[in-house]
This record gives sequence, C-alpha cells and structure tokens, in this order.
Amino acid sequence: MVSERLKKQLDFMLELDKMKNLYRQTYVLHEDRKENDAEHSWHLAIMTMLLSEYSAEPVDALHVMKMVLIHDVVEIDAGDTYCYDAEGNKSKAEREEKAAQRIFGMLPDDQKKEFYELWREFEDSETADARFAALIDRLQPLMLNYTKGGISWKEHDIKMEQVMARNSEYFSSSEALAEVITELINDAAEKGWLKK
Repeated sequence: MVSERLKKQLDFMLELDKMKNLYRQTYVLHEDRKENDAEHSWHLAIMTMLLSEYSAEPVDALHVMKMVLIHDVVEIDAGDTYCYDAEGNKSKAEREEKAAQRIFGMLPDDQKKEFYELWREFEDSETADARFAALIDRLQPLMLNYTKGGISWKEHDIKMEQVMARNSEYFSSSEALAEVITELINDAAEKGWLKK
C-alpha cells in the first residue's frame, strides 16, 4: 500500500506535468513555436550548472538549480505573465502567492515548507543565490529571442530601454554575463529588433 507521503509526492509530480502546456512568449530555436514552462525551467537548471562559475559572489549551484526548477510552478494556476505586461504585473504577486499556497500545499509538510521557501527566496531576490537565479532567468529568454531574430520583441514592440531595465537590475550578480546581455541588447537595437 502506498504511504500518504508518497501519494502526495506523486500527485504533486503529476500536477507539475501541467507546466508542459504553459506557453511563454519566448520561441524555441529550431521550431516555429513558443517554449513551455517545463522547457524553460530545465534550460535554466542546465545554465546554472554551466555558468555558476561566473557569479560575482559564491553561490550554491544545487540550491540555485532547485530555485530555477520550481520558480515557475505557480504559473500552473497564475498563468505566465509576460514580463513587459504592465497591467498583468499589477496582480501577478497576489495570483502567484495564492497559487504557491495551493500547489506547494499538495506536498508533505516538510517539502511544502522547503519548496515554498525556495520559491519565496527566488521572488524576494535578496540572497546571492536568488539574484544569480534571476539573472539566469533573464539571460535564457534574451539569448533565445536574440538568436531567433528578436521575434517576440518585434511582436510586442518592445523598446531597448525596457529590456535593459529588466536585466540591469541583476548585473551586479555577474560582470561576465552582464557584458553578454548588454552586447546582445545593443546589437538587437542596432539591427532594429528592439525599438530605440
């Protein structure tokens, strides 16, 4: 007979499958479709493994990986709010907090606490680990969008200043990655993919 703990864990795992059907504004590179939340989170975990050496402060890569793997779980209920959607971002924190309570509440108490605290740490962005996770979360869609010819920036008439403002807040987390981001933004603007 399956224990109550294992049943909760398996139910949570099945709930996470919904992330595969939550589509973001970023396109995948080799198909004409947008990426889903599960793909995005996996990509961030791999990027953390690859790039944590570039953090300006020491970070616990495993801890950062855990954060990036669960940071968008709340979108199962709250939906993906486009980062440049001013109106949608007004209610985002409230919608996501409610989602976090329900979704992480499916887990056994110790894991509920751990997952909620990881998610909250990412959202509050006060630790070196969380700030590096946030920078990786910004770099990944920016790189995909740039490599795909600025497709979603053009679709939404995004300005260079918007992209720079969203990313520069975390530049202190990595000089090397900040330089990459700045170069991509400047080049995208020069190519007309971002409005100046």
